Order: sequence, then C-alpha cells, then structure tokens
Amino acid sequence: MAKPAGILFTAFEPSGDALAAAVIERLKRDKPDLKIWALGGPKMQAAGAELLEQTTQHAVMLLKAGAQVFNHRRRVKRLEQWLDKHQPAVVVPVDSPAANWSVCKLVRRKLPDTKIMHLAAPQLWAWASWRIRKLRRLTDHVLCLLPFEPEWFKARGVAATFVGHPLFDSPPGQTHLAETAAALPGGGSPKIALLPGSRQGEVQTNWPTMLGVFEILKKKYPDVRGVVAAADELRVGWVREAGWEENDSAGGRIEGSLSIATGQTDAVLAWADFVLVVSGTATLQVAAHRKPMVALFNVSRGVWHLFGRWVVSTRVFTLPNLIAVGVDNGGALPVPEFVPHFGAARPVAEAVCHLIESVESRQRQAEAFDRIAGFYADQPFSDTAAGMLLNAAPYRRNR
Repeated sequence: MAKPAGILFTAFEPSGDALAAAVIERLKRDKPDLKIWALGGPKMQAAGAELLEQTTQHAVMLLKAGAQVFNHRRRVKRLEQWLDKHQPAVVVPVDSPAANWSVCKLVRRKLPDTKIMHLAAPQLWAWASWRIRKLRRLTDHVLCLLPFEPEWFKARGVAATFVGHPLFDSPPGQTHLAETAAALPGGGSPKIALLPGSRQGEVQTNWPTMLGVFEILKKKYPDVRGVVAAADELRVGWVREAGWEENDSAGGRIEGSLSIATGQTDAVLAWADFVLVVSGTATLQVAAHRKPMVALFNVSRGVWHLFGRWVVSTRVFTLPNLIAVGVDNGGALPVPEFVPHFGAARPVAEAVCHLIESVESRQRQAEAFDRIAGFYADQPFSDTAAGMLLNAAPYRRNR
C-alpha cells in the first residue's frame, strides 16, 4: 500500500512562517494525506502543518542573534531526537540561513538520503559569498524568489530554480483596499507611507531617521500626511519605544499629522502617494503596488567599516533595483537607496522631495516595476514550489 512521504519545514522568522504557509496550504490541497511537520509559526500550523515547535516569535539580527545561540542548540538537539523516530523525505529550510545551517548539517549526517531543498535562497550573492561551498554540501536544490538568482547559483555548482514570489501571486484587491484605505487619514498632500521594518532591531535603528525625514517633509509640505504601517501591536510598541510619544503630542514637531495603522500594510500602500521603506522584502511589496519609493537601511558606521564592507560583495541592495538592473550593474538605479546609511535624515528627505517633484523619476520607477512584475507574471509561487517539493517527495511503499 502506498503512502506519501513526509516533508519537514524549518522557519525561524515571521516572514518565513508566511512564506512556508503558502506552500504548505497548496501541498495540502493537492495531497491532503501528505504528512507535513514544521519548526515554525502559527501560519504554518493553520495551513496544515503539524507544529513541532514555535520558532518564529523571536526573530533577531546580526550580533543580537548571539543571545539565541544556546536556545537554538537545544532546539537542534530536540530535533535530532525527533529524527530518530521520523524520516522525512524532504527537509525545507526556509530563509534564515544562520539558523538553518545547523539543521541542514544534522539532516545530512543522520538522513543522507533525505533531500534538502532551500525555500528562499541564502543571499550569498550579496555578502559572504564564500559560504557557497557550505551551501553546495548542504542543499540538493534551491527554490529562488528572485529571477536573477538561479543563474548565479548554477554558475557556482548549486542547482536552483526560480519559483516566483507570493507578493505577486495575487494582485491586491483594489475594491477591498479602497474601502479600507478610506478609513485612513483623509485630506492632506502628499500622503506618505512609512514602513520601518519587521524586526525590532530594524525598527530601533531606522525609525528615528524616518521620523526625522517626516519632520523635514512637514516643513516643506505643511499639508503632508503620514501613516506608519505596523504588522501587529508588537511592532506598534517597537515604533513607540524608538521615539514616537515625544513627537505625537499636540503642538509637537509633527503636529498630529502622523498616525499608525496596524495589520493594514496593503491598505496603507493603496492610500499612499509615496513610500519611505526600510530595505528588505517590503520593497517588493511596494513595487507590487506600483508606488514610488525611497529605501534606506541604517547600520553602525563602525560595524560597517570594520566588518560590513569586507564581507558585502554587492553595491546594489534594494530588491527592486537588484531585479531591474542586476547584481553587478553599475547603471542608474530606479529606486533611490540609502544602504548602508548612517542615520542622517536630510539626504533621505531630499531624495523623497525629488521623487515628489520629479515626474521623470516616478516614471522611471513605474517602468522598472512593470519589468519586475513581468518576471513574476507567469510564475505562480505556491504552485511552482509545491510541485517541485512533491516531485522530490515521491510516494513510498510501506514495508
């Protein structure tokens, strides 16, 4: 009697939880009896995975990740004990290479016949490219979210396939978004959406600069209105902790012209005329909405000069720019990006003002966003990724 082999997903950030959930939902729709386990979050569980452990609630960055090393080692030990009794046909590390390397090493050692298929390529083309040797040992295939990645990986001996991106699977429902956006602040011009990041470190590092930019815009455009898009109440708290309250009182520097919307990012983007966004996946979400943007990402000047500039191999960082012009292209970038940036608000504000006042700059971005959408138009993410995983996890015979 045949039964489907199981698949284990391992995700360690909220973004990975959402990414994997879309694939798990599709897998369960095609093969309801397929066994799916997960180290992950609530979205993966709701999609149909058996959650072995909640792992996405404490996403951290860079040096702050050191505080989680001990906990992660204990987690890997528990996974090793679980693998003594279970043998998934495929393991799917989802993003978060720093956390997933140890999982991949464990699987290679204990289950050498199990396929390892990365969902979301480690960004080796951007920094620490020497890790490609590790990836060659610890993957059988990489499912890439960016169209230029497969060629880069294949040239270095790693099998890779472009599978699209969920942000482009379903165009935002304009009617629903228009109704939701109508509840956001009315009047005023221009309307600015501010997306300060999804991790606490990102918010703490970038929000003060974004607030400074908005203050400059307020002086130049007295009727400006701004809405901060926060995914949930936790992130609302991070924004407030990073410097909101002292600027939000009557008569303050922003005079009540800035507000926060929770869990309504798509509606905020539909409402906005322009967007100021922390560089990352959110820039693709903005591009999917075809909204003009400026991107930034603050880093410590000392960390960058002592460490970052030596391991970062690309000079293009923002995803729409990477897709539009490529990793090694030295031409003009459609999206102004301040990456790495060291905190000054004025140059970022000047870029936003230029975008507001330059029809040519906005048109150049619109053309780039159209090209980007074209890459994803015929590549439905969940269908493509689920199909590849099913092909790698064939039905087995009971012994």
